[in-house]
Amino acid sequence: MKTKKIYLNEGEMPTHYYNIMADMPNKPLPPLHPVTQQPLGPEDLAPLFPMELIKQEVSTERYIEIPEAVQELYRIYRPTPLIRATALEKALGTPAKIYYKYEGVSPTGSHKPNTAIPQAYYNKMEGVTKLTTETGAGQWGCALSFACQHFGIDLQVYMVKLSYQQKPYRKVLMNTFGAEVIASPSNLTDSGRQILGQTPDSPGSLGIAISEAVEVAMKNENIKYSLGSVLNHVLMHQTIIGQEALKQLEMTGDFPDMVIAPFGGGSNFAGIAFPFLHLNLTQGKKVECIAVEPTSCPKLTKGKFRYDYGDTVGMVPLLPMYTLGHDFVPPSIHAGGLRYHGAGVIVSQLLKDGLISARSVKQSECFAAGMLFAQTEGILPAPEANHAIATVIAEAKKAKETGEAKTILFNLCGHGHFDLHAYEQYLGGNLVDHELTDAEIEYALESLEKSIQMK
Repeated sequence: MKTKKIYLNEGEMPTHYYNIMADMPNKPLPPLHPVTQQPLGPEDLAPLFPMELIKQEVSTERYIEIPEAVQELYRIYRPTPLIRATALEKALGTPAKIYYKYEGVSPTGSHKPNTAIPQAYYNKMEGVTKLTTETGAGQWGCALSFACQHFGIDLQVYMVKLSYQQKPYRKVLMNTFGAEVIASPSNLTDSGRQILGQTPDSPGSLGIAISEAVEVAMKNENIKYSLGSVLNHVLMHQTIIGQEALKQLEMTGDFPDMVIAPFGGGSNFAGIAFPFLHLNLTQGKKVECIAVEPTSCPKLTKGKFRYDYGDTVGMVPLLPMYTLGHDFVPPSIHAGGLRYHGAGVIVSQLLKDGLISARSVKQSECFAAGMLFAQTEGILPAPEANHAIATVIAEAKKAKETGEAKTILFNLCGHGHFDLHAYEQYLGGNLVDHELTDAEIEYALESLEKSIQMK
């Protein structure tokens, strides 16, 4: 059996983003002001985001047109290929068909430019000359650096200190595109100094880096903030992945029984899964959509659904989401993009309503899956992507046991060329698994209850 690569023509690239808010049976609760705890209005978000993105954040329109200038830049790498993993199927001896959407062909090697490009564009259209942001593993920071360079916008990136140390070449790539990169927590912000005063050797977290980036934007009228996951408009931009996959699968005659993606804040999962959930919600399809997170940061599988801050210090709105608490700092795993304490509001509501499911996987199992995928399919996956691959392999083995010829689609969100140190650690037997105990989770959630008393 030969590997199948399915490409779309340039003209078949989606021209609109899909907004799942239009089809959700239960709309999410509103975000709340961090001080007054009252529902946010557009004026509350205006210091951080351009108005067009604020409109998208609250929109209930099913489809939102992609500007031509954004489509033009997408054409550098989109449509991305859909590939059938025939060599992996053979190695597993499974009757399952395994397809993956490969987003590693983008200029910075991941799915993140899908939202970085429109975010930079909308800021440029409103005259913004500088942005701040955070980044975990560095994929988002690289993507926004690329987009800002194209549209002539300066960028300051607060990179989680652990990843700053583990992945120096991601920093170099951001610098190549003209971005300033700062290890977080830093001494440059009140938020960073507060964290360092409490924990001088803090490895950092996405929540801390968000606090620093937001603080800089809030204190400077000429600077806006940009986020790479979690928020509704970000998830919406990523749906070009799943829309392309739908068209490509039509060309094969196959249709997935399950769609699987890694989960950090939600953009990766939403990008591949939401267009299929649209069919579940509007046409009665039964596609199982599975979000996969690390056992060391299990907000979906062991967290609590409630209002919590999106950052560590408490500067950004209170969001209704599954969370481990904004003070939670995950262990130092190599999947830096998944080390976030909370989940996106839309994904949280979908999980609460039982419309999607979630699983967690240990770090060693993820890297074993990534090794097998590299050896069979020839692509070294990013550590984040390995979470999806580990779950795909588990499902393919289950299909072998039952003889069920199911079709599985997953999002290979990026390559691991900047993550070779992590693979070196795995090959040397130096990776450590960490699974949060019930006591650790209970302590984190108790701390959350004490820190946020809802009015």
